[in-house]
Amino acid sequence: MSQVIENIDVNVPVTTAYNQWTQFESYPQFMSEVDAIRQLDDTHVRWTVTIAGAERTFDTEITEQHPDERVAWKSIDGEVQHAGVVTFHRLDDTSTRVTVQIDWEPSGALETVGALFGVDDHAVKKDLGNFKKLVEAHGAADGAWRGDVARP
Repeated sequence: MSQVIENIDVNVPVTTAYNQWTQFESYPQFMSEVDAIRQLDDTHVRWTVTIAGAERTFDTEITEQHPDERVAWKSIDGEVQHAGVVTFHRLDDTSTRVTVQIDWEPSGALETVGALFGVDDHAVKKDLGNFKKLVEAHGAADGAWRGDVARP
């Protein structure tokens, strides 16, 4: 099992950072390997990604979500098993620390070698930097989903 933990401070209030993060369809704007995301219902999301030239589609289930605090998920199909959580920490009225933790099982030699050399860490760090640029440039979220999903 491989694990990535990265964080970044963004210069927007916690509600703005959280609201933007819940706009799953906007992920291709800041996640370089994500081609498209479609929210199927309140707790299911279909991802289309391109990794090392190979396109993959998989579904995830949101297992816990609390406004301005956290969004947790797990994969429910696809080639790579993974789960993660994004937490939002209010630093002050105008800044937030966003922390991402992803646990995943590399499948195949390419992903195993990539995990060993920290390619996954670099990708998450880059995507968080892109999220920072996006949310700070807008100054407000593109939308919001403020529903609560209790942990099963």
